[in-house]
Amino acid sequence: MVVSFLKKIFPVLLFSTVLQFQLFAQNPADSTRLPFAIADEKKLSAEDLANKKEGVYVTGEPDISSDPVDGFGIGVEGSLFFDGKKSDPFFNYTPYRTRLDFEVFYTTKLQRVAKIKLDIPYIFNTKWRLRMEAAYEVNPNLLYFGNDETSLNTLQHPHTGKTYENFSDYNSSLSNIRQVTSSNGNVTTVTDKFYNTYQKEEAIFNMSAEHSYLDSKLRLLAGYEFAWINISTFDNNQTDITDVNGNTVKNGLSKVSDDYSSHKILGYGSNIISQLQLGIVYDTRDLETDPSKGIFAEITNEFSNSALGSSFNYDKVFVHGKFYTQLFPSVFKKLIFASRIGIGYTAGDAPFYEYQDEWSSEGSIEGLGGAHTIRGYKQARFLGRVMNFENIELRWRFAQTNFLKQHLAFSAVPFIDAGAAWNSFDRIGSNLNNFRYSPGLGLRIAWDVNTILRFDYAVSNEDAQFFFNIGHAF
Repeated sequence: MVVSFLKKIFPVLLFSTVLQFQLFAQNPADSTRLPFAIADEKKLSAEDLANKKEGVYVTGEPDISSDPVDGFGIGVEGSLFFDGKKSDPFFNYTPYRTRLDFEVFYTTKLQRVAKIKLDIPYIFNTKWRLRMEAAYEVNPNLLYFGNDETSLNTLQHPHTGKTYENFSDYNSSLSNIRQVTSSNGNVTTVTDKFYNTYQKEEAIFNMSAEHSYLDSKLRLLAGYEFAWINISTFDNNQTDITDVNGNTVKNGLSKVSDDYSSHKILGYGSNIISQLQLGIVYDTRDLETDPSKGIFAEITNEFSNSALGSSFNYDKVFVHGKFYTQLFPSVFKKLIFASRIGIGYTAGDAPFYEYQDEWSSEGSIEGLGGAHTIRGYKQARFLGRVMNFENIELRWRFAQTNFLKQHLAFSAVPFIDAGAAWNSFDRIGSNLNNFRYSPGLGLRIAWDVNTILRFDYAVSNEDAQFFFNIGHAF
């Protein structure tokens, strides 16, 4: 799917880029004049403009990680940028004219990812923006702890009932092998190693178009997403054993399959997701990939229905805001206070894995937990129909240099994350103790302005995690 998509979209990418350059190259006298007004707030800072490259260039790096859930991983991530020339009137107002991202990744625990993304702001020098993505992924290491407020409970062994404050201790307890003597005298080995684990295989394609208003500060967007998703677990050999005391013991139990068979969740097995996407965005950031100032606010909606060919009928709304301001510019060359808040609501009969997927116009945000929301907790640690998260970062650029004709800027980033889940909106006011918190410290390396290498270490009351990713958390 990814290769076929690339073959089809590359001619469009090339034609769009060449045409955008030629429209102004034909008349140098007009090369500094925009075809329509763009707000001054969206103009890149003098420092970012000085470091921004002209023309076409590639950034890429080995994607190496070590994670207790996914194992040791290696792959490659990179981007192909078409920036244009300084004579292009959009040069001062866009991070790039066209961007093509690619990712191929594999881990020792068999996670596989192949992904390609395309983004063209002001396509053909109009007020339209085009985004497209195609991806295929298999991940046998995904975690599930419930899709309602019970996921906020202290970690508890499914058989012994013992609770654990530390995730590592809890996970180790699941791997313990127990011997159970059945009523007929046979001795059976029992394990709960994969109790919280499931596999997701997904092939996905989505595209969206945005149109700008109010000097490009306001955008209306519409999109469509199609995905084939197969959810499986590792309990194919699950058996019920009656021990000598007459108690029933489940061997190889999985929480996903158990909740599915108990009609607590939807989404097990192979299904189709077909959904329409709508949104409104207010954006005054000066540089999308690494903002120094501005506001990004959006309201998005995803509508899935059997009339669209989907296996599920649901509706999801997401309200999201990001805020950036430069502190003490006379003292620090670049000290940025960055904050974010998001709240999402899932209505209808959605599969459990859609609860954690908050759709932003800039890409899905997976939570709660993991690299982009509450970084000190495992991915999807908390789920509910209503989910909220907040993040605060202080981004201090302490050094920058040029190396092998590449510009590198280094920033230290202390941060704190918070988030909560509820079964309904009316439970928020009386259940503020549902919030979970996670502080941490990070390092950012800005590579030729547009590529941000992110290293984060975060802790929480039950876990500690290290992440390496491309792009800011927000």
